[in-house]
Amino acid sequence: MLHMIVKNSEDFDFRLTVTDVLKGQGIDPERASSRLYEAAQAVIGEAEALVEPAAIYTVVDVIELDHQTVRFEAGQFVGSLVQKTVAGADQLYVAICTIGETLDNRVDQLMRENPVSAIALDGAGIAALRKVSQIIEALISRETGELGLSLGMRAQPGQEGWPIEQQREVFKLLPAREIGVRLTESCLMIPRKSVSFVIPRGDNLSNAAVPCDFCSKRSRCEWRKEKQIV
Repeated sequence: MLHMIVKNSEDFDFRLTVTDVLKGQGIDPERASSRLYEAAQAVIGEAEALVEPAAIYTVVDVIELDHQTVRFEAGQFVGSLVQKTVAGADQLYVAICTIGETLDNRVDQLMRENPVSAIALDGAGIAALRKVSQIIEALISRETGELGLSLGMRAQPGQEGWPIEQQREVFKLLPAREIGVRLTESCLMIPRKSVSFVIPRGDNLSNAAVPCDFCSKRSRCEWRKEKQIV
């Protein structure tokens, strides 16, 4: 199966802001104290130096969508979210993104010395991972547009309606070790700041919806207001 690896630093040309770092910590920038604001500002340079972004993705043909099961040549995904995501699609992008282990190792070290800075740096890492995944989405979107096709809703294993155990199916499709990512027995990814997702491709699809729209916690979730997705 053909796959695309993106590791060149020029492909991931982004800068972090204080707002990015605060949101990465789950903090509303408008409500952040001056101490938190200063801590976020202080870690940006170090965070940008520590991130080691990489991604790998492929496209699989959708063979069948049967209730909550989508089948493709090398396996299948199962879940109510998968059903909503893949409906109407002919193909499915499957991707894994990471920022490497170096930043997390520094967070672990810093936690013993300066917890406030460690938490801020961790937030910067989350923000960086979000930007990496957005860059890959943009590449996928451009590729899809050049083919005269459209994209649907992005979804991730572990979101409500798609069990985390389905990560195993993702890792069957992609040689994730080529970008330094592996899967634990409990289906968590190492490095910790890694994310996998799928995006359907086909004719006349819409990406106006997000998984938050179908979550049982949607009426009381603050993050849904901004539809933040890593």
